[in-house]
Amino acid sequence: MTVVAFHEDRVMFGVNIPSHINAYLQKAVAAYDDSDTAENYLWQAQKLDPNQLEVYVALYKFYFYKNRIDEAEAVVLQSLKQSAELGEFDADWNILTPESTNWYSIENPQRLYLYALKALSFIRLRQYDVEGAESILRKLQELDPTDQVGGSVLQELATAMKEVE
Repeated sequence: MTVVAFHEDRVMFGVNIPSHINAYLQKAVAAYDDSDTAENYLWQAQKLDPNQLEVYVALYKFYFYKNRIDEAEAVVLQSLKQSAELGEFDADWNILTPESTNWYSIENPQRLYLYALKALSFIRLRQYDVEGAESILRKLQELDPTDQVGGSVLQELATAMKEVE
């Protein structure tokens, strides 16, 4: 899932991450100020297991925080594709419905797909594409009507950005 907690100077990226992949993620955290090194560790983790979706989350958040929005977008799109493949549903968010798959399980590719969709809407906001962000957020609300992944927070931001225009 997402980066959720610090424990004994380690960041917890999820609950079922193999130790050899987690080791690279921890090295990336430790090397965060050295962007090239941290990025290299993240991509090494991804290469070890391209199906470890939490690594994509770490990658796109890394790029967000480094203000490398185009690279964050590329990883989010990879994450959407990989999540959909693992969850056995269509990767095109435009055609998904609440019935397309089980969106409610916490530990499944579907949940990480929803988080990636939320991330894509954030990217659109960072690109000043409020309409694009709102389109994604409407779909996210349809797929996640109880707002488990927190899309409503970004909807509030999109509304505020429209008011400033």
